[in-house]
Amino acid sequence: MMQNAILNGKRIYFASDFHLGIPDYRQSRLREDIIVSWIHTIKQDALELHLVGDVFDFWFEYRHVAPKGFIRLLASLAQLTDNGIQVHLHTGNHDMWMFGYLEQEIGIIVHHQPQVRIWDGKKVYISHGDGLGPGDYSYKIIKRIFRNSFFQWCYARLHPNLAFGIAQYLSRQSRKANFDANQSYLGDDKEWLVQYCQSVLATTHYDYMVFGHRHLPINIEIKGSTYINLGDWIRYQTYATFDGACMQLHTYRLG
Repeated sequence: MMQNAILNGKRIYFASDFHLGIPDYRQSRLREDIIVSWIHTIKQDALELHLVGDVFDFWFEYRHVAPKGFIRLLASLAQLTDNGIQVHLHTGNHDMWMFGYLEQEIGIIVHHQPQVRIWDGKKVYISHGDGLGPGDYSYKIIKRIFRNSFFQWCYARLHPNLAFGIAQYLSRQSRKANFDANQSYLGDDKEWLVQYCQSVLATTHYDYMVFGHRHLPINIEIKGSTYINLGDWIRYQTYATFDGACMQLHTYRLG
C-alpha cells in the first residue's frame, strides 16, 4: 500500500522544462539565475521539489565525466537537500541519461519511470510525458533505443566532444521543427497527453496528473481528475504548488 504523506502546512512544488544550455550560454545563464532565484523563495515552506524533466537541454553522464556548467542550479538544489527538502528529478527526453552522479553528489532522487504519490489523501501521477498517448510512433521507437543499456554503452564509447556535439545538433534541429508549433491548446481530440489521461483514468483514478514536455501551461478537468501541464521556463516561467487541498499553477516574476 502506498504511503500517505501528511504535509502539515508544507507544500509540494513542481516545475519542468528549464532546457538549460539553449539557445546559447548567455541566455541560458540568465534563465538559470531566474530559476535559482525562484528556488530560494520556496525553501521556507517546501517539503519536496519535483523537477519533471528536461531540466537540461542535454545531459549524458560518463563514468568519470559529467556535463560542465549549471553550477548555480546544482548548488541551489544541493542546498535544498542539505536542509532536508527532498528533490525529485523525473527524467525527460533531453536528460534521461542520468546514471548516479546527481544522486551521489547532490542527493537528488532520480526517477526514470512515471511515479505515483499520495499526499494528504490525494493521489498524484507524475511523468515528463514524452512518448505517452496515441501517435508519434517514430519517437517511441527512438525512445526505446535511447533507453536501451547496450546503445547507451555504445554512445558512451564516443569522446564527449563528439557525443555532445551530435546531441546539440539534433536538439537544434528538433527545436527548429517543433518549438514554435502548438503554442495554443489544440483541443481535447488532438492533445495527446489529454488522451493519455483519459485512457488511464478510464481504469484508475488519480486526483491530479502532472506532466511537462508540452511547453504549455494547462490546468483542466478530465473525468473527475485535474490534468496539469507545467509549461516551461523559456517562455512562461510557470510552476505548480500542492498544499494538500488543491494544486495550482503560478507564474514566477523576478523581483
